[in-house]
Parts: sequence; structure tokens; C-alpha cells
Amino acid sequence: MRLAMGYHDKRARRNFIKYSAASLAASFCFPAFSLLSGKPSPAEKPGLLTKIIPSSKEKLPAIGMGSWITFNVGQDPVARQNCVRILAAFFQGGGALIDSSPMYGSSEEVIGHCLARLQRQARHFSATKIWTPFQGSGIRQVKDSQRLWGVEKIKLMQVHNLLSWEKHLETLEKLKAEGQIKYIGITTSHGRRHREMEKIMQARELDFIQLTYNIIDREAESRLLPLAREKGIAVIANRPFQRKALFHRVEGKALPASAKAIGCHNWAQYFLKFIISHPDISCAIPATSQLAHMQENMAALTGAMPDSQFRAEMLSDIRDI
Repeated sequence: MRLAMGYHDKRARRNFIKYSAASLAASFCFPAFSLLSGKPSPAEKPGLLTKIIPSSKEKLPAIGMGSWITFNVGQDPVARQNCVRILAAFFQGGGALIDSSPMYGSSEEVIGHCLARLQRQARHFSATKIWTPFQGSGIRQVKDSQRLWGVEKIKLMQVHNLLSWEKHLETLEKLKAEGQIKYIGITTSHGRRHREMEKIMQARELDFIQLTYNIIDREAESRLLPLAREKGIAVIANRPFQRKALFHRVEGKALPASAKAIGCHNWAQYFLKFIISHPDISCAIPATSQLAHMQENMAALTGAMPDSQFRAEMLSDIRDI
């Protein structure tokens, strides 16, 4: 269960925070969207944090949306309508990148259903994956994803968990050269196969990588994130909450008093702001089936972001819990 605790003084701490230079440079005003029409809301939300995609200089809101489990609802009409509400709230909060995969059951089809209900007027950034050992099947999956999402082009195609990555990158490089997709990438999760990902990043031209990164799982800081900066590769952070394990860790615990200085009202925002304030992270992709949780998540796009000193204090707080 998500927590929204009051503030508690653990020790004397500074009571103000500056925007980090990276956050200020990346900040950009993205229009908000009304919940069901997909049209811009009367009051646009200023100051949503965006990051620059190095290979194109396109701006991307720093919080996206995952769809594993949460959008795998099949034909259930009640569950599908809930997904429409979730996606509408995501757009209203300024989100754009929606991440999925053929591995996620009916998620791609349900995303397409939701986009159609929202009349496709909302700005979205489609990101899905190839997940098959066979090159021919990978080509078909790209076409299937376009059909299921109801889009002419998928913006970002990724090789899921490096499965048969050599063959699939050949396919994706060809499709990118033909203009059928805009970005290509590779993914891993659980903190696994970082050495292999590093070798691929060194050898191939990638637009994106996706990996696990959160306030506890920070192995990527040692080699992969610096390499992504060096090579000009955008980074998507999956498992931002350790699949709820972070919430279990802080259950019954109050937010640090300093959380107020960065506009955090709950642990979800605290965890997300830690991730997206890292200058080498382009986008975090939490997943949820709860409307209130989506609204909490998207609120982390606004307000002050922790600088490097504040991030160190956040790590100290988590170690103390």
C-alpha cells in the first residue's frame, strides 16, 4: 500500500533545496490533457521536468508508464475502462512514454484500445519490444505492435532482455534507416547482464537502453550510466519501486523532514525524484492500476529536484530505515 505520511524530524537538516543545474537545463513546459478527450486542459502545467534524448535532441517527460501486469487485462470491460482512466491521468500529468512488450500478454492491445478511446489527440511516445529468439518472428512482432497500438510507426523498438540481440538489432537498424521506426534500443532488468549490455553499447549505435535503477539498485551508476553519457544514449529506468518492495521497506515510516523541500508528499514521489534527478537517467517507468497512484507518480515531474548533496542525504535516510 502506498504511504502518504506526515513529516518527521530525524535530525537537523537544511530546509531548502536548489534545483539542480541539470534539471533546470532540461525543464520544459508540456501541455496537460483532459482526462477523457485527450485535449489540452484549460490550465497548462508549467515546469514539468523533461530530459533531452541525445540522438535527436527531442524532449521527453522524465516519468513514463510501464504496462507489465497492469494493462494485461484481456477483454474485461471494467478493467479496460480502468486502464483508459489510468492512461488519461498519465497524459493529464504530462506523461508521454508508454512502455510495453509482446511478453506482457494483452497489454499492447489494451494500450491500443485506450489510445483509441482517448482519440489519439494526447501526445504519446510509443515504446515496445521484440521478444523472440527468431529474427523472422521479430519482424512480425514489429508489425503486430503497430497494429495492436493502432499507430503507423512505433517510436522506440527495443530488444527485450537482450534476447537474440544480434539478429534483432540488424532488423531494427534496417527499419530505422528506412524511417519505419525512430529509435532503437536494448533492455535488461533485475540488474542482470550488465557486462553484456556494456559490450553492446560499445559496439553498436543505440538511441536508448533500459535497465533497473532505483534508490536501492544502483549498480548501473558504476559503468553503464557513465557509458551512456559518453555514447549519447538515453536511459529508461525500470523497476523504480522494486516491484513494491520499496514500499514494504518503508511501511509505517514517516518521510524525512527534508522531503518537503523537494515537494514530496509520499514515498512514491520521493523514490521517483531520486531516480529522475540523476543527470544520466532520461525516464522512469512506474506501472500502476490505481488512479490515485498514477496521480502521485506524475506529481513527481514538478517542483524542485534534489541536487547531488541532497541525493546523498536521501541515500543515508534509506540506509537508516
